[in-house]
Amino acid sequence: EYKGHKINILDTPGYFDFEGEVLEALRVAGIAVIVLSAKDRFNVGAEKAWKLVNKNKIPRAIYISKTDEENAHFNKTYEALRQNFGRRVVAFSEPIIENESVVGIIDVFTKKAYQIVDGKNVEIPMPEHLRERVVRHYNELVENAAGTSEELMEKYFEEGDLSSDEVYSALATGIASGEICPVFFGSAVNGLGTDFFLDSIINMFPAENDDDIDIDGPTKLIVYKTISDQFGKYSLFKVIGGKVSADDVVVNARTGTQEKLSRLYAVQGKKMVEVKDLGTGDIGAVSKLSDTKTGDTLCDPKNVAAAEGIDFPTPCYQMAIRPKTKGQEDKVAQGLSKLNEEDRTFQVINNAETKQMVISGMGDTQLDVICSKLKSKFGVEVVLEPAKVAYREKIRKKIEAHGRHKKQSGGHGQFGDVWIRFEPQSETEDLVFAEEVFGGSVPKNFFPAVEKGLRESLGRGILAGYPVVYLKATLYDGSYHPVDSSEMAFKTAAQLAFKELVNANPVILEPIGLLKVTIPDSNMGDIMSDLSKRRGNPMGMSVDHDGNQVVEAEVPMAEMMTYAIDLRSMTQGRGSFTLEFVRYDETPMNVQEKIIAEAAAAAE
Repeated sequence: EYKGHKINILDTPGYFDFEGEVLEALRVAGIAVIVLSAKDRFNVGAEKAWKLVNKNKIPRAIYISKTDEENAHFNKTYEALRQNFGRRVVAFSEPIIENESVVGIIDVFTKKAYQIVDGKNVEIPMPEHLRERVVRHYNELVENAAGTSEELMEKYFEEGDLSSDEVYSALATGIASGEICPVFFGSAVNGLGTDFFLDSIINMFPAENDDDIDIDGPTKLIVYKTISDQFGKYSLFKVIGGKVSADDVVVNARTGTQEKLSRLYAVQGKKMVEVKDLGTGDIGAVSKLSDTKTGDTLCDPKNVAAAEGIDFPTPCYQMAIRPKTKGQEDKVAQGLSKLNEEDRTFQVINNAETKQMVISGMGDTQLDVICSKLKSKFGVEVVLEPAKVAYREKIRKKIEAHGRHKKQSGGHGQFGDVWIRFEPQSETEDLVFAEEVFGGSVPKNFFPAVEKGLRESLGRGILAGYPVVYLKATLYDGSYHPVDSSEMAFKTAAQLAFKELVNANPVILEPIGLLKVTIPDSNMGDIMSDLSKRRGNPMGMSVDHDGNQVVEAEVPMAEMMTYAIDLRSMTQGRGSFTLEFVRYDETPMNVQEKIIAEAAAAAE
């Protein structure tokens, strides 16, 4: 709370793996502030943040921090911002630097200079060596203000200047529309620039920038974030309609479930301060909602209508996850389920084929953080390892196979004898079973046992133990014993015949994915070279609305395990991609040999 105003600040991580948290905050924020370090100059993080803010059409400002540290340079950082984001980026404040230390601040709009004395801003004379630079910044402000309307532009061209009131009003209009992006500077350590920044937020920025906002309407909340641990969860929300009070009953627009808001809180850092009610535009939290997720809308029961939710990015980096100690698999699953309530950008699946729990996220750092939370919040240590690829096997030629099971060990023996024709088919991955038995050489009551024996064998292929697909099996002959034949014997005989598939020119199939990678034009050469190394097959190229190249290619999924990290390295974080499974295809012989060798080593 500052000068009679309440400012809710939602601090999000800047690292790319946590884009989901940025999107949550952008959904409810009225202003976006992109924070840069004066030591780092311009960086890719600022570039990506700018694109997200543009996409969400939110007024924005840029704050250059750490201006008081060694090797900091406000002016170079500011010029880099102008070069990358254009002339709508304008300085609202200017640092006063003496002996490489920041000792004061200049308000560009009023052309007044201040120093901090005992924690307060005290006006001082304008340093002469900065006067010319401040005037240049002021002229940039006036030019941008004039650009907000044709009327002001005409006056500016005719008279060469605008009044202070005209500039002030036009700057506020330009900031609200996103046409003007003010740049501030400061130091978090000594508070330099903080008051000026907060004053500017109150005086120059719109109090609210949400199309959903309806002060006089019925109660409506958007849940933008969930904090979950072993003791329960808090749902953080923004009031976008009417007001909300403790003990109100609302309806989840997604599920239709009623939720009671038993206690309301205002969030202050890690503290939850209980409050009785919250008004439109305010941020709050509520605990113990039973059926509400991030992105849900909670409404007055008489006016149920969902607001726009949050569109999270698709996870693109996956690893297998398992507990360090056997027997804690359920504990891991429960912990991940809880963590998924607060982070919707990762997914967990239990892969029945590879018998692995696989976690997919935005990058390696995010998965490392999830593992740390599993240990700190839920007391279970886990190991991450590469996820196994779900290969398949199929045959490429027709063969006739003989399976004979005969065993005599006192009393009734066991006898089953079958001839089965195996051939490739393309209609379905599942086994197609048929019979052409004449003369009762195999009684009909044993047909299901033969099929069962084959189906049980399908999961363990003959090359590397992967499931066999696209197979047709026709039982066409055999023999039986009136006493010793049984379902078990014929099932075993069918499994022996199945082993003959090694003579049917078998091949391993690998999953192929459709890759769509979006990159700056300058990275095209590196990307195409890398795709070649991954056995990729380019399908086409196009240009998106931001001028980036979009390359489409089909790539073996086995070659894409580290692509999220490698792409980030090749493009300095500017690249993004999606990868979707499209089909299975035959592996080249050299790759097949490697897969078989790895399977043999694992079996040992």
